[in-house]
Amino acid sequence: MTNWRQKLTPEQFHICWEKGTERPFSGALLHNRKTGIYHCVCCDAPLFESDSKFDSGCGWPSFDRSIPDAVRYEEDRSHGMRRVEILCAQCGSHLGHVFPDGPTDTGERYCVNSLSLEFSEAGKKAE
Repeated sequence: MTNWRQKLTPEQFHICWEKGTERPFSGALLHNRKTGIYHCVCCDAPLFESDSKFDSGCGWPSFDRSIPDAVRYEEDRSHGMRRVEILCAQCGSHLGHVFPDGPTDTGERYCVNSLSLEFSEAGKKAE
């Protein structure tokens, strides 16, 4: 079993395994416009393609769809709200939430913490 506390920064561990949230507009990938793939920071599973990313104005990277079968969904009733949590289907780490208010034809907005993701640019190997 992976020791996530050793692999991740304290902030990444808090978001991915304690279901935390980074401050809005603070994430390194919020304004990333490069072409490539967003991977799970924990297990490196591909989660989102850059062509599904859009600027929702919410303060976190937003996507209108995930890579098929890359994300698992669970009901989240924390903080007095009813939301749909998104988790990496491969390792189960917390990514963020999905909302039915997206502006594209999918109608969905995957609101994802930058700290739960790594980005690999098209044509370049992930570091």
